[in-house]
Amino acid sequence: MMDSENVYKIALSMTPGISAEVVRCLAEKGISYSDFFSLNMPDLSALLGPSHGSRFENAHREEALFRARSEVEFVRRHSIRTLFLLDEDYPFLLREIPDAPVVLYVIGKADLNGTPALNLVGTRRCTAYGTSFCASFVRDFAPYYPDAMIVSGLAYGIDASAHCAALENGLSTVAVMAHGLDTVYPAAHRDLARRIISAGGAIVSEYPSGTRPFQRNFLQRNRIVAGLCELTFVVESEIKGGAMSTANQAFSYGREVMALPGRHSDKTSSGCNLLIARNKAHIFTSVPDLMNLMGWRIPALDILPPQKVLFPELEGDQGKVYQFLAKKASPVFIDEIHAATGISMPALMSALTELEFEGIISKLPGARYECC
Repeated sequence: MMDSENVYKIALSMTPGISAEVVRCLAEKGISYSDFFSLNMPDLSALLGPSHGSRFENAHREEALFRARSEVEFVRRHSIRTLFLLDEDYPFLLREIPDAPVVLYVIGKADLNGTPALNLVGTRRCTAYGTSFCASFVRDFAPYYPDAMIVSGLAYGIDASAHCAALENGLSTVAVMAHGLDTVYPAAHRDLARRIISAGGAIVSEYPSGTRPFQRNFLQRNRIVAGLCELTFVVESEIKGGAMSTANQAFSYGREVMALPGRHSDKTSSGCNLLIARNKAHIFTSVPDLMNLMGWRIPALDILPPQKVLFPELEGDQGKVYQFLAKKASPVFIDEIHAATGISMPALMSALTELEFEGIISKLPGARYECC
C-alpha cells in the first residue's frame, strides 16, 4: 500500500515555487500537506498570504502529486530513504540553512548527523600536492574521531581523493550528487559509489529519479555539501570553480571555512590563497590547530588537543632549531637549517618532526619550515 504521507512530502518538493521557507510557513499556519494539495488556489492564498499562496496553481500541484506517486514506488523498490525537512531524521545542520532542500534522497546507512562533520572539496584538475594532502590529512585526523563524517561530491580530483581517504581510514563518507539516484555521474565512479555504500556511507541527492546532471544542479548541490558540515575545507581550487562556490556558501551560512595554502605561482592554489587573503578561510597549519579552532574534543579523553606553546622552552637540537627559525621572517629550507645549526641530518629530521608534532613549527611544500 502506498504511503500517502510520503507522497505528499515528495510532491511538495516537486511543486514549482516550494522552498524551505514555504514548508516552514505551512507548519506555522497549521496547514496540512493534504490540505495544500486539495485546497483551491484562492483558499490556499488566503491561508498562506499573498506572498506565498498565489504562486501554486492547481495544475502544478496535480502534476506534482502524479510524479510523486511514481517516485514513491521508485524509492521503495531501491531501498532509498527519503528525509523530509521537518522530520526528526533530517540532518540537523542542513536544516539550519535558509535554502535547505525540502526532501533528501539517501542510499546507504550513514548517519547524516555524524560528528564531527566536514567536507573536503577542490578542483577536478588537482595535483599530487592535493591528492597526497587528502590522504595524509584524513590519516592523521581519523584516529581522533573514528565517528567523523567526510562529505564531498564524488567528482574527479579532490572529491574522489577525499572519499577514498575516508574509506581507507575507516571513516564514514557521504557523496552529494547533482542528479537523481537512478544513475551515477561520472560513470567511472560507479565502483567508488558502491564502495561508499557498502562501507556504511551514503549517496545523497535532492533530485528525484530521472533528473540529469545539468550544470546548474552542481551549483545547487554545493549548498548541501556546505550545509551538512560544520567545516568546509578547500584543498585545491582555482579562483573560479565549484569548490569556491561551496566555500562562499559555507561562509554565508556562518560556518567555518579552511583552505590549504599553496605557492602563489600554482593556479590550482590560487582560490585557496584568495580565500585566506580575504579572511573568508582559516589557513591550515596542522590537525591539532584545526581541532582547536573548531572546539572539537577528543572523544576518548574529552579534552581539546594540546594548545601551542607561545614561547616554548626547548633544549638540545630542538632548541637550536627553534631559535634559528624564530629569527626568520620567511620559511627556510632544511638544507639551510642543517648548515646553520650543525646538527646531523638524522638528528635534525627527528627534531623537526617533534617540533611539528608539538605544533611549534610548520612544514611547507619543498621541505621548508617556519615557526607557527
